[in-house]
This record gives sequence, structure tokens and C-alpha cells, in this order.
Amino acid sequence: MNRRSFIKQTVAAGSLAMMPGVTWAVNPTLKENRPNLLFVMTDQQTASAMSNRGNKWLKTPNMDRLAKFGTSFTKAYCTQPLCGPSRSSMLTGMYPHQVKATLNLHETEGYWGSDVKVMGSYMKDAGYDTGYVGKWHLPVPTSAMEQHGFDFITNTKRRDWQDASIPADCGDFLKKKREKPFFLVASFVNPHDICEWARGQKLRMDEIPEPPEIVNCPPLPSNLEIPKDEPSILRELLKKSPKQYPTVGWADEKWREYQWAYYRLIEKVDLYIGQILESLERNGYLDNTVIVFTSDHGDGCGSHRLNQKQVLYEEATNVPFIVSHLTQGKQVLNEKTLVNTGLDLIPTFLDYAGAKKAENLVGESVRELAQNGREYLFMETEFAQGTKSFGVMGRAVRDARYKYIVYSEGENREQLFDLKEDSGEMHNLSERKEYRKIKERMRQQLQQWQVDTGDSVTLLK
Repeated sequence: MNRRSFIKQTVAAGSLAMMPGVTWAVNPTLKENRPNLLFVMTDQQTASAMSNRGNKWLKTPNMDRLAKFGTSFTKAYCTQPLCGPSRSSMLTGMYPHQVKATLNLHETEGYWGSDVKVMGSYMKDAGYDTGYVGKWHLPVPTSAMEQHGFDFITNTKRRDWQDASIPADCGDFLKKKREKPFFLVASFVNPHDICEWARGQKLRMDEIPEPPEIVNCPPLPSNLEIPKDEPSILRELLKKSPKQYPTVGWADEKWREYQWAYYRLIEKVDLYIGQILESLERNGYLDNTVIVFTSDHGDGCGSHRLNQKQVLYEEATNVPFIVSHLTQGKQVLNEKTLVNTGLDLIPTFLDYAGAKKAENLVGESVRELAQNGREYLFMETEFAQGTKSFGVMGRAVRDARYKYIVYSEGENREQLFDLKEDSGEMHNLSERKEYRKIKERMRQQLQQWQVDTGDSVTLLK
């Protein structure tokens, strides 16, 4: 299939390919006809950083394999572009502010009460063997198995070479003979090491060579420059946190090297994903395993001269999201459905498990979303360095075409972008008279969302 034919696949086709009626080949060791579920998560990977998205500056054959046999959702977003909050949202199905996890918190016994249920518990109750391998970054201790529900949990605390050992640890889980289907999470650190690279520090997961000559580095992003009417608070926050943002004042050549290094780190993690897929096949699980692939948040990648995350621009919030079945899936590109990776993961897994969605979960299975759609999607942020909050909040809402952003402090606090005409978010329309009705509609939706979710942050005074 050529690229043009690939892109012309419709949402209707995506819905058909992912309908609940899809049959699954059954592994002889299983007594029930339900798919195994493998959830693969990278860290800090923006949506466009895969070769299956037409990016010629890196090669991701294993991510591409997932896309070839699955549905790729191009409009998938994290709830908050920061590791701990995003992961807390993904593993509870709630917004970060609802579970009081808007910062990178330490593991604390009893931080979440018994009313907060974690992903592994949902899947265990659905009759699955549960496993978790790799980066954790939740306020729940790994020892609190009764709450998080992962009976097999390992390799969560290593500070170096953690990624390299994840495939072997997943292999240990997959070798186990079982009569129930399994739910396994493989959580990688990279390409998060781009943070260390930007600071000139030793990388934790994998070493990469020095960048080549500039002519062999990726070109500058088309939205490299800082918009003239950008919220003033963003640049002020960068100056407050030079450890996170050592890129202030970088020359254009350095940004090109940054992208080159970022893509090398993604290629490293892609290799490890391939090893897990090999282990699936070696243990006889490839035919009856559904694989979901995403990242906890993105990275600035030089857009608006930003590295890191926390801002609500596309590069930091838009993430890969692929649902794949490597022996029965079809290649579909869904460019319409709004996916919230924080809210929709658990409902999706429960849907594939044939289990009823819990009443407290407000997200939807992506199989339902592909058919019925979603009108609005919401995001939040709280700027911080580690557990230290800077006290600046941001919220965003997007629909099929527009995105509205508002920050709690500074000048020019509101932004409105037409993502169809301005995907790079360079032209703020919030003060244009002809967009007044659109801005007011988006404002109202955001305010109603705050009421509905118990969000008490004051944004519009």
C-alpha cells in the first residue's frame, strides 16, 4: 500500500477494523477466547517521531510494524505533559487534578486511598494475569500490590540501563504457563534521556555517538521561532528552571543536533520493542495478543525553541497511539478521532477483555470512539521542577479543528489556534474579532469541564 492510499483510509474503515466482533486465534494454553493485552509505553515521544508517520530522519521498524497491522490515531493527547501526572492519569483513568497528582511525586504509602483504583486491579478483576515491567513513576508504592493489581512487577527502580533489561523481564513473564489471558505493561524510559543530552550529561539508558556534520542533521522545524504574541509566562518559566531548559539561547545548529540525538534515542527503544515482539512470537502468543502503543507525553523538539514538556503546544501533548494485532490487523490511519490517553486506556483494555466499564471511568474505549467520535478533549498543566510547583497552571481544550489554551498568569494568557490551517501553532487568533464566537465557545466548554471534574483553578478572572 502506498502512502496516498494509506492516508485515504477512512474513519469508517478504522471502526470496522476495530469492531468488537473481530475474532481472535486462541493459544492452546488458554481456556477462554479473549485476547492477551500488551501495553507498550515510551517516555517523552512526540507523535511525529516515527518513520511510519513519514518522518525520514529516523527508522522505527518495530513501531512501523505495529502501524502496519493496526489503527494509528493521529489525534491522541495526554492529559498533562509531564511524566508523573500523565502516568497517574493513564493508570487510574482520571485527570491528574482529580487524583492530586499534578507534580512528579514520590512513592508514598497510602497517598491514594482505596477509592482510587489502578489499572492492574481493573484487569485482574477482569480475569487477567497481570504484569508490569519498567518505569513506574506513580505515587503508589510498587509494594502496594493490592491497590495497583500487578502480581508480577519488576525493574521499576533502576536508574541505568533499565530499558535494555525490559525485554528479558517481559520474557520471564511470558514464559509462564497460564490458563488465563495476560495483561502486560512494558514501560520504557527513552527517549527521555534527551533531557540529559541537552544538559551535556551522561545518558542513563543507552549511549549514542556524537552528532554528525550539521548537513546530516534534521532540518529546523518550520515552527522554530517564538510567536510574537505568545503568553509571557512561558519564557519567564524557562528562565526559572535552567536545569530543565538549558536550551535558552541555543543557536540553530544546536537545535538540529538536538533533533538528531532525540531520534537516535527513539531508535534505541524501538529495538527493545522489537525484542518484546519476538518474545511474544517465541512463546506462542502473537496470534492472540492485542498491542497498544503510546507515550506518556511528547517533547518540544525545537518547536517554538522549546525542549522538554509542560507547555500545551502540540509537540508536548500529541503522542503516538496505535492499536495493533500483528497477525490479523489491518493498516488504518484514523485522522479524526480525538483520543485522551489518560482517560481512554482502561476502558479500551476492559472492552477487549469483554468486561463492563466501571461507572467511575469517564473515558471511552477507542473502539467506541472510532465509531461515535468525541467532540472535545481537555488537557491541563502545572509548571514545576520535580516536586516544586511554580504555581502556574494551564488548561486547554481542542475540538476537531481548534485548540484553546489559557494560562493562569502573565500577559497574553489566552491562545486560540486553527490547527487545520496552522498545525505549527504560530498564529494566535484569540484577539481576532472574526474568531470571537469560537473563542467564547471553547472558553465555555473549558469552564464547564472544570465544574464537571472538580477543577478549582482560576483561569479567567
